[in-house]
Amino acid sequence: MSDKFARRMGTVHRSFIREILKVTADPEIISFAGGLPNPELFPVSAMDTASREVFAEIGASALQYSTTEGDVGLRSIISKRYAKRGLDVDPSSILVTTGSQQILDIFAKVFLDKGDKVVIERPGYLGAIQAFSIFEPEFVTVSLEDDGPNLEELEAAFKDGAKCFYAVPNFQNPSGVSYSLEKRKAVAALLDKYDILFVEDDPYGELRFMGEDLPNVYSFCNKSSILCGSFSKIAAPGFRIGWLVVKEKEIYDKLVIAKQASDLHTSTVAQAIMRRYLETNDIEAHVDLIRERYGRQRQVMVEMIAKYFPAEVTITEPEGGMFLWATMPEGVSAMDLFDIAIKEKVAFVPGRPFYVDDSGENTLRLNFSNSDEAKIAEGIERLGNTIKEFLK
Repeated sequence: MSDKFARRMGTVHRSFIREILKVTADPEIISFAGGLPNPELFPVSAMDTASREVFAEIGASALQYSTTEGDVGLRSIISKRYAKRGLDVDPSSILVTTGSQQILDIFAKVFLDKGDKVVIERPGYLGAIQAFSIFEPEFVTVSLEDDGPNLEELEAAFKDGAKCFYAVPNFQNPSGVSYSLEKRKAVAALLDKYDILFVEDDPYGELRFMGEDLPNVYSFCNKSSILCGSFSKIAAPGFRIGWLVVKEKEIYDKLVIAKQASDLHTSTVAQAIMRRYLETNDIEAHVDLIRERYGRQRQVMVEMIAKYFPAEVTITEPEGGMFLWATMPEGVSAMDLFDIAIKEKVAFVPGRPFYVDDSGENTLRLNFSNSDEAKIAEGIERLGNTIKEFLK
């Protein structure tokens, strides 16, 4: 690599998914590759009204610099929404961020030195792997089972000097797996026992369309933990508004400093419009619409997979979120399958980039949130026929 660049950049690569999205720009391709919300559900009219009201009433202040911690009214609304879910969160413990991805960046800046051991799920969220990799940690992975992480592997990783554990307990990206209540309590107990810093990423938690809501792992932790949230999946990803919750003031203050060094503060305009939208609209009813639509889309995908995929391909059947995970027989390459599937005008994300050890060659991620039911049915039929030919 050129001497012009910092050494750390040699360990970080372009987002594989972002590169795939370039390939799937062809409108004839039915894509299950992106992790995109369904744009038909964006509250365009309500946001338009909210923005007009903001500029009419507080236009000058909405265009001004603001505090790093975030809009006070917006933080209060976030706190009240947590209270409805049984979690007591003081607004002063909330830091508004430029998307939840920024949380991963400022967390890594504050806590990670080169060689620190970071525990992640296997498979893990690609955005976190990319954000953390810039700081050159050592990744330690734990297997995901149907109800959460393998607890023996997790405890072994904690015993071996781990600094932190990053996880997505609700409808994980990429697998769709959710932690059971028993696993949530057990994970929290291990975190407390070994005093491991926990980062709980929860962008999909409100998108449950089957089963019962479960408490965040954060609610069971007595020691250092950070809870991450986002409006991207329930309102508007283009606003890039996320937030973190942290109990310890010392940690909160350090994260504020890191954010100040990054962007001073999240967009004042975006926060003001989001606050006004939440004040004047029923966000819970809107989320219900999303749940209902995604539930139908997920059901169609599962039914079509049962109809068209060969029996030797297994899948997860998530109760919420935006993804399911497929596993083909050992020795089969999803990368090679992708090249063939694109020619048949259907796309997915091969699973290998979600593993830091280059395993997962025979896995793939399918997104059901960004396609209507007719396209899902047609796309899964195309993909199923392609897989059958590929496995012959």
